Amino acid sequence: MADAASQVLLGSGLTVLSQPLMYVKVLVQVGYEPLPPTLGRNIFGRQVYQLPGLFAYAKHIVKVDGRAGLFKGLTPRLCSSAIGTVVHSKVLQPGASKKEPVSSLEQVLKETSREMVARSAATLITHPFHVITLRCMVQFIGRETKYSGTLSAFATIYREEGVLGFFAGLIPRLLGDILSLWLCNMLAYLINTYALENGVSTMTEMKSYSQAVTGFFASMLTYPFVLVSNLMAVNNCGLAGGLLPYAPTYSSWLDCWGQLHREGNMSRGNSLFFRKVPAGKRYMWEERRFR
Repeated sequence: MADAASQVLLGSGLTVLSQPLMYVKVLVQVGYEPLPPTLGRNIFGRQVYQLPGLFAYAKHIVKVDGRAGLFKGLTPRLCSSAIGTVVHSKVLQPGASKKEPVSSLEQVLKETSREMVARSAATLITHPFHVITLRCMVQFIGRETKYSGTLSAFATIYREEGVLGFFAGLIPRLLGDILSLWLCNMLAYLINTYALENGVSTMTEMKSYSQAVTGFFASMLTYPFVLVSNLMAVNNCGLAGGLLPYAPTYSSWLDCWGQLHREGNMSRGNSLFFRKVPAGKRYMWEERRFR
């Protein structure tokens, strides 16, 4: 019990610290660019047009809504984090006492399968809070107040969209989580088994580093699922950020995926520090800004 409480507290702290980053990321993902691109230089010294990075974007939000504005959607996100942590630990608890060192492929498959079930259960139960979090953030675009509180947001979604509205974007989110988990664990197993030699004094540290590296690599590969899930969660929900000119009305998450792929926007919002403007779209900002 104490362990679960400490995990909830730690998760809540990390959630609060990462809130501004996620807020900016979500606004970029839906295509909201309130600031014009500027002329800068890339890592090779060439002049390129760049969209504002994380800090410039956050500064704009603070200018409009104050510092507290960076924490819109924090309450439902904290609820999601706390409930998800408890559900995850409860699902894993029955087999916790039988946990063995992860060495053989069979054990890796077993542990990964258990983790997949636990993560999927937590995602399924907390997804309604995730949807509300995203919609609270996207309200910044149209200056709406439709989702002003967590409880009232539940009532609004149920009244306008029914039960299915709470699970908008769930399928790509689940698929992304599952693929990321399996990619991370299997790549880490292959590296630890075949690339690292036993007997090295720093073997434990090297294996922990390989887990972190493969986790980052897996999250990069599955990022399109995160993007599509977030876009579907706010699409056509009555907010300006879920309608044209920011996004068309998608018939399904596959339709969203297909359109993003055709436009070459599958990595939109993945990097918030260096965001180059494609040459063919250099002047599209002005057209969209004043449309």
